[in-house]
Amino acid sequence: MAIFYPSKNAGAFFLLSLCVLVSSVCVWGRPATFLQDFHVTWSESHIKQIDQGRAIQLTLDPNSGCGFASKVKYMFGRVSMKIKLVPGDSAGTVTAFYMNSDTDSVRDELDFEFLGNRTGQPYTVQTNIYAHGKGDREQRVNLWFDPSADFHTYTIMWNHHHIVFYVDDFPIRVYKNNEARGIPYPKMQAMGVYSTLWEADNWATRGGLEKIDWSKAPFYAYYKDFDIEGCAVPGPANCASNVQRNWWEGAEYQALSAIEARRYRWVRMNHVIYDYCQDRSRFPVTPLECHAGI
Repeated sequence: MAIFYPSKNAGAFFLLSLCVLVSSVCVWGRPATFLQDFHVTWSESHIKQIDQGRAIQLTLDPNSGCGFASKVKYMFGRVSMKIKLVPGDSAGTVTAFYMNSDTDSVRDELDFEFLGNRTGQPYTVQTNIYAHGKGDREQRVNLWFDPSADFHTYTIMWNHHHIVFYVDDFPIRVYKNNEARGIPYPKMQAMGVYSTLWEADNWATRGGLEKIDWSKAPFYAYYKDFDIEGCAVPGPANCASNVQRNWWEGAEYQALSAIEARRYRWVRMNHVIYDYCQDRSRFPVTPLECHAGI
């Protein structure tokens, strides 16, 4: 049984007691083990549970990669995982952590993709946002630490006001809800939580110039502390629209705090290596959401 805990609003003790008694309708959850809230989606032999399911190991070798997904979908909330990425020469590998509506024509998706490197080069994280079936909003950031040396926390915050991608406590990307200006924003479809470890040496490292060195295989990535807080679907019909009840819709989560804003500026100034908003070869006309002030 998953361990449920309350919102960050007043009345925390009451909500905790209520969740214990009626856990089937509680919208906040932190799984104690992998299999309580997730299932393997492909190549089960390449996913190994560690510490009685509190952590997992994903494996990529010449035979297969692997992946897993949440058992249910969610409308809004916060999702985070602690990940230790493939160490050493990981060029051509991609470790992905993302949310996806699993709908083909009008897909919504929020992506973390960790692009492997040659030994000694920075790890790159690519983010992308699909809204109403349209993606092509890639940004890339070189991480300022070695993400294969230890676990770091990667978080997606998604509410009615904005989407924020965090690396530990540093926001690296913000996508605001500007539907009033005609900019698509994902808010109509629930999304599941997914992760994969796979081969992508046709594009992942230096645009595909660096290929996987299979002599270094198998490649391993590790996950723990799976944390999903959101409105489960199916679930209470009014959960996602009841913004007063859901802590992630609170005033303090509708924009970056002053500290977060400073950290965000630092990341943008020092570590962004690609931004689709600046790519005139792909977008001769600047996408509307890229304009200053939006």
